[in-house]
Amino acid sequence: MIRLEELTKVFETPNGPVVAADKVTMEVPAGEICVLLGPSGCGKTTALKMVNRLVPPTSGKIFIDDKDTSKLNDVQLRRSIGYVIQQIGLFPNMTIEENICVVPRLLGWDSARAKKRAAELLDLVGLDAKLFLRRYPKELSGGQQQRVGVIRALAADPPVMLMDEPFGAIDPINREVIQDEFLKMQSEIKKTIMFVSHDIDEAVKMGDKIAIFRAGKIEQYDSPDKVLAHPANAFVADFVGADRTLKRLRLVTVEAVSDRAWPAISRHAKVRDALVAMREHNAHVAIVLDSDQRPTGYLTEEMAEGAGGVAQDVARPVPTTVPARADLRAVVSEMFANDVMWLTCVDDGGRFAGVVTQAAVTAVLGETYRKPGLVAL
Repeated sequence: MIRLEELTKVFETPNGPVVAADKVTMEVPAGEICVLLGPSGCGKTTALKMVNRLVPPTSGKIFIDDKDTSKLNDVQLRRSIGYVIQQIGLFPNMTIEENICVVPRLLGWDSARAKKRAAELLDLVGLDAKLFLRRYPKELSGGQQQRVGVIRALAADPPVMLMDEPFGAIDPINREVIQDEFLKMQSEIKKTIMFVSHDIDEAVKMGDKIAIFRAGKIEQYDSPDKVLAHPANAFVADFVGADRTLKRLRLVTVEAVSDRAWPAISRHAKVRDALVAMREHNAHVAIVLDSDQRPTGYLTEEMAEGAGGVAQDVARPVPTTVPARADLRAVVSEMFANDVMWLTCVDDGGRFAGVVTQAAVTAVLGETYRKPGLVAL
C-alpha cells in the first residue's frame, strides 16, 4: 500500500516559489496499479519522484505498508522500491544478467540466487534466458531492452514499483505487446504500482485507479470506469476526451457480456430442433457446432422456417468469431466490419463460448450511467 498525506513540493525559482504538488492526498491499495495522468507540468511526475525521494518533499507524509518513509535513509528507501523510466537506463558495459542482478547483489544476495532470479524474470517476460542472459543491451531491440528494464526493477522483489512513462518510447505495436505481458505478470506478482502516463488509453488499460492532476492538485481519483463515465468536472471531461464512452469498451471483456446459454446445436441436428431452440430462447439465430464444439455456421428463423434436413445442409458460415478474453473494442470493430448485430465468442481452444449482441454491449455501457445519484457530464 502507498499512502500520500498532504504531500507538497515547492520549488524556489528566481521568479519566486512554484508549487509543483499541492497537498496531494491519495492511497494506492496493495496489489493495484494507480496511473497518474494529466497535462505536462501538472505535478504527476513530481508526486511520483517524491515517493522514492528523488525529489524531496517540502511537506507532507509518505507511507509504504503503513511505515513512515521519512524514517528511512535514501539508500534504504530506494533499494526497497522498483523504479522504471522511459529511458530504460541499462548499463551498457554489463550483460543482461549483470544488469538484472545489480540491486540483489547490493542487498547481499549470493551469486547463485541472483542469477536464478534473473533467469526466472527473463522467462516471465517472454525472453529465453539461455539466449539473453549473456547479451549486452546494444544487442537487444528497444522493446526487449524495455522488458529488461521492467524486470530489473522487480529483481529484488520490492513491494512497490514506480514507473515513469515506461512504455512511452516504444512503437505502438510493441507497446501493446509489452503492456499485455506486464499486466499478465502483474496478475501473478501483485505489486503495488504508481505509474505516470500522458496517454488516457494506456491509463484505462493499465490502471485499477486513475488520478487526474491539474496544477499540482488531484482533480479526480477513481476507477477508470468512473473517470470515463462520470468525470468530476469539465476539466476532467475535456482531458479524457469526447469519446470517453467508446474508451470504456476497453474495460469490459467479451466473456463478461456474452450469453453462454445462446442456442447452439450440432451440425447433425435437425433444422426443426434449431427452430425450437431459437423460440425457447427468444433468439433469432442458432449457432451450428462441429464435433469439437467449434462454431462452423448459423441458422436464422427465416432460414429454418419450412426447411427440412440437418443443420449443416442449411447453415451459413459464421461471419467471424471473437475471443472471450478480448475487450469490447474488438467486438464493435468486427460488428462494423462484418455489418452484423451479433458475434460468436470462442474460448482459447476455439470452442463455442456464447454469443455477444449489440444490445448487450449497449446495456453494459449504460449500467454505470443508470446507477442512482450519478449523472454523466
